[in-house]
Amino acid sequence: MLEDSSPAAQFNLSSPSASSHQRTSSPVHFQTQKSSGKRFERTRRFLRGLPLQSRVQWLSAVVLVLVLVLQFLFQPPSFQVHTDPSSLSPSSDFNLPPNRGRAAAVLGNWLPTRLLTETATSTFTATTTATATHLKIIDSCPTSEAFESRSTIEPAVCVGAERAEDRKKNSPHEGTFYTTTERSMALSDEAKKVADAFEFGDEAVRKAVTEFIRQMDEGLKEDGKYLSQIPTYVTAVPNGTEKGLYMAVDLGGTNFRVCSILLHGNSTFSLTQSKVKIPHELMVAKTAKELFAFLAKQIEAFLKEHHSEHYHGHISRRTTSTLDEMDQNVKNGVREQEIFNLGFTFSFPIKQIGINRGTLLRWTKGFDIADAVGKDVCALLQNEIDLLNLPVKVAALVNDTVGTLMARSYTSPGKSGTFLGAIFGTGTNGAYVESLSKLTKLTDGSTETSDYDKSTGEMIVNTEWGNFDGASKVLPTTSYDIELDSETVNPGLQLFEKQVSGMFLGEILRKAILSLINNPAIPLFQDENSSTNDVHSTTTIYPDSPLFKQWGLDTSFLSLCASDESKGCKPIRQAMNKELGIHASSLEDAEAVKTIAMAIGRRAARLAAVPIGACIVATDKLKSSNETIDVGVDGSLVEFYPDFEILIREALRAIPEIGEAGEKRIRIGIAKDGSGVGAALIALVAGNVGTPKDTTPLAKD
Repeated sequence: MLEDSSPAAQFNLSSPSASSHQRTSSPVHFQTQKSSGKRFERTRRFLRGLPLQSRVQWLSAVVLVLVLVLQFLFQPPSFQVHTDPSSLSPSSDFNLPPNRGRAAAVLGNWLPTRLLTETATSTFTATTTATATHLKIIDSCPTSEAFESRSTIEPAVCVGAERAEDRKKNSPHEGTFYTTTERSMALSDEAKKVADAFEFGDEAVRKAVTEFIRQMDEGLKEDGKYLSQIPTYVTAVPNGTEKGLYMAVDLGGTNFRVCSILLHGNSTFSLTQSKVKIPHELMVAKTAKELFAFLAKQIEAFLKEHHSEHYHGHISRRTTSTLDEMDQNVKNGVREQEIFNLGFTFSFPIKQIGINRGTLLRWTKGFDIADAVGKDVCALLQNEIDLLNLPVKVAALVNDTVGTLMARSYTSPGKSGTFLGAIFGTGTNGAYVESLSKLTKLTDGSTETSDYDKSTGEMIVNTEWGNFDGASKVLPTTSYDIELDSETVNPGLQLFEKQVSGMFLGEILRKAILSLINNPAIPLFQDENSSTNDVHSTTTIYPDSPLFKQWGLDTSFLSLCASDESKGCKPIRQAMNKELGIHASSLEDAEAVKTIAMAIGRRAARLAAVPIGACIVATDKLKSSNETIDVGVDGSLVEFYPDFEILIREALRAIPEIGEAGEKRIRIGIAKDGSGVGAALIALVAGNVGTPKDTTPLAKD
């Protein structure tokens, strides 16, 4: 029997088969319709309660899901989403076919990126469970380029993430918060121009050495010249074999230091010391006796604490011996063995006329005791020591630079004595060994002097080279140097020191930076907006920044600039933020400041080579022997500024009389505590004048 295929026959409820089927399935059919209607109604109400934009987004997501489901029906599932490459195994990659990429791109222009990505991810969670845990939401991709199909073969990728990765690879600051910004050539060029003003080339070094030698000769012949060339009356240096216990005191400012130094005879020593602050009322006392009596009492307290047996034994013999017994002890040399020879470091302007004689010219550093001016400071101290019956003799008046030379000579390796001592710190000065035959102002009677040992034929001379080239004939003087000099307490004086020493280098840099800040055409610490700054902000200089205060920039900042080799100049920028009140400085700012700072430091080091080289050339040290020329140095610059010695040596090689061969024969070493150990050693020499078995003649190789 043929079946009726007409629609009426197919849906004829009177048909037995149809009736049977309808009766069986009717309850389910009506329940499905009913539940579907309820779900539709709930969905409709939900959509009506949403804002228009949210309804559009929700419906878009539904459409996207439907499109992707249809694509899965006609193509095997293979899906790739941008992930962290390190978090995926090779087997967990999925490819997004080009047609799906196009479908996503159509919706991606107006569908939120996060919603698009979350929808795509959730669609394939069931089939890619292992990978789903590694998927990342692509917030960094701009919506307009969330997905892009490169070709019908190449899978679509997140172009924004790719470009970010390219930028990261091309950036020199990978792994930091810095980004690449367009550089301002105006700032870089201007910084280079300022730095060039501090250039001190090889030819300038040679001219400066020639002028320094000329001024050295002037100072050796008469007083009142730019280089004072002060005789120290120290005619012998230690050789490291000396033994004994000596004392030293140091009045260099607001503190008074007392030391005892035990020399072991093998170029080593042991140091014991104490320090006390000088009361302000004594710094401005009416009479010199008030200050020097206080100093003597500190020496007494030191002896009681650290050398009580020696002190009490001496006092006991003085109080129990008769005058005749004491006189006999002195004749036998007994008393001299009990006495401490003391070196007195007195860091104020004096006119020295003997190894333990010197008159005060003027006070500095906050002292103002008119009664002491013109008096012998060694005699003032000795008088107060004698009143306390202390076993101490002021044997030597010491300059700290001479002390540096002596301390280096005792501790340095080699047979020859140290030739030169130099300080490159807060200030700068040097002392060297000179022939007595050239020190004519001492031998022709034009300068007041006392007896001294002439057997060695040589004497240490204190150059006071901080005042070199007072007429600025050869110094590389800039507008910043001129401005700084005019604002100091001694304009026109110590010009060399003002270009070399640590007290002034920070101020020179501060003035150079201000000159750029005050120039509206130079974008130092200026940003048009945050996009031009690699830290996504704009630079701010706080009103109370030390940049706007005299002496507000410490020289240690120059050392930091010279040592900072990090990507992005992080230490420099952190220091500017913390110490200088400059917020969010850019990489260009830091590089500009570093360029100028290093130029100032380089000039200082090359200038420091001028007096060292001049003293070596003027004394023919390289010609007189083949021995090493030993130079002792001290001070924060030479000790802490990166490559300061290397820069000095570069300049020394530029001097024709020295050259590369001569520079290799110069040994430069740190000599610590010239005012303590050095002063004690000068006291030793002063107490043993004429005994060459205990000392080495100066400059004898």
